[in-house]
Amino acid sequence: MLSAYSVQYYNASCYQQWNNFIANAKNATFLFHRDFMEYHQDRFEDASVLVFKQDKLVAILPANKIGTTVFSHLGLTYGGLIYSAKLKFQTVLQIFQKVLQFFYTEGFEQLELKLLPSIYAKGPNQEQDYIMFLLQAKLVRRDMLSVISLSENLPFSKDRKDGVKRALKHHLVIKNDNNFTDFWQTILVPNLQQKYGVKPVHSAEEITLLHNRFPDNIKQFNVYFNEKLVAGTTVFISNRVAHSQYISATTDKNKLGSLDFLHHVLITETFKNKPYFDFGISNENKGKQVNAGLVYWKEGFGARAIAQDFYSIPTANYNHLTNVML
Repeated sequence: MLSAYSVQYYNASCYQQWNNFIANAKNATFLFHRDFMEYHQDRFEDASVLVFKQDKLVAILPANKIGTTVFSHLGLTYGGLIYSAKLKFQTVLQIFQKVLQFFYTEGFEQLELKLLPSIYAKGPNQEQDYIMFLLQAKLVRRDMLSVISLSENLPFSKDRKDGVKRALKHHLVIKNDNNFTDFWQTILVPNLQQKYGVKPVHSAEEITLLHNRFPDNIKQFNVYFNEKLVAGTTVFISNRVAHSQYISATTDKNKLGSLDFLHHVLITETFKNKPYFDFGISNENKGKQVNAGLVYWKEGFGARAIAQDFYSIPTANYNHLTNVML
């Protein structure tokens, strides 16, 4: 059955076919659109592949390569094999084996795979989790996302409610003004540099470019006190999830209640019709530790844990998938 499938590397001639496919896949978001993936193409050597059954595209894998290792694209938050909800398990199994065999014959020794968190898929999507077990893949990292199931309506903690009250007392104003530049320059970049000695993954120019390409999917919400910018969050919006990609505020955030107020509005009003609101991870040390203060703040809004797994797979193990079906 493996001979029924063919694998080829992505090239520019596949641009429209690729994008049309992810628009209808069960486990894809706008991050897999080539216009998102390629904003930083100078940093990564692309190794994405497309899988065909005869002339029909049936799956894709966004990827890049370093030496003899293929990675779920390192410029993206999540990845894995992308496919239609119509595909049944045996087909996914065969396709994954074909992809792994392809990389093996291409001289790659390892595939480093980061799976899509379950909340982002349109339906059940753990075929690859099971395939990792079959492949004897090594779990190399597990991150913990703090996620609100918006249908549950878990009550906010007293601390978060008090923050909202302080914000109302100070007459804070929230604007979806998409003013990325001021947020980056006056709050986000200085805070990340001071606290962690790092820069944001995206520069102000890059996030503005991506917003212009995906205006419905990337939005900036800023908080103002007496017309001065005091807090903000950059939200990535997919079909099922609103995700705070960046969150930052001035040092008086607790006194003003700026971040509490901002997320109160986003959760209870702006994105109330989404199934999930994702605060992202609070992990450090490659998933092995958790920032207690950060996760406490997120859980105060009713967020609870969702795991994201990262696996290392020897490509030579593709034979492990040969005799699975009885």
